[in-house]
Amino acid sequence: MSKLISSQWQEFPQVLAARFGVKAGKQRSMFHEGHLVLVLHSPPTANEVERRATIFWRHPNGTWKSSGEAKGGLGALKALVESYVKETTRLEASLEAARTAGDYFKILQDVTPLFRAVRSTHRVMQEARELLKTDADMIALRDSAYEAERMAELTQQDAKAGMDFTVARRAEEQAELQDRIAKSSHKLNLITALFLPVTALSGVLGANLSHGLENTASPYLFWLFVLAAFVVGFSVRATVARTR
Repeated sequence: MSKLISSQWQEFPQVLAARFGVKAGKQRSMFHEGHLVLVLHSPPTANEVERRATIFWRHPNGTWKSSGEAKGGLGALKALVESYVKETTRLEASLEAARTAGDYFKILQDVTPLFRAVRSTHRVMQEARELLKTDADMIALRDSAYEAERMAELTQQDAKAGMDFTVARRAEEQAELQDRIAKSSHKLNLITALFLPVTALSGVLGANLSHGLENTASPYLFWLFVLAAFVVGFSVRATVARTR
């Protein structure tokens, strides 16, 4: 008998035990002559590589036994399914509090492996429900597993949509900021174009070179040069504005 099967399970069918290897493997259901075996995984975390498996065995007389991390038979099976419900509820609450792309990404990291696991759990519970048609406990467990799967799926979709919206909004804000910077730069260019002729003219006239205009029509010639510089400045400014 496989080491995964408890040595105390004396009536466990050998044909089912032979289907186990060194590890429990994927989540699945097995049935033989009234014996039902469920291999289920505990809710995984984002960085968890190895899955924590529990084997549940239902004897034809209706009694349940479990091995692995969980002990207690049917009670352990109910607790495992409930743990998926609690985890999906926690992530749903985290989603409501998410504000940044990092928050949504963290939720996606947690909910993605959880969604895959609970989807398989629901599938196994549905198979068990079809095998035990009159078992009320199995109907309730199947419904709880479906509820957890649906919550995980919606949380995953909403987290993805929230992250996409946040990234798009940040990109839009960056585009608006770049547009404001471009407009500010354009205004600065206009101011520079306006005062460039005046600055150049003052630099030339302030070089203390003898050019014969020092005392000619003073101070009217000085103001004439200033006026001419501003006229040229406004012309350059208009040219820069048209090329925007």
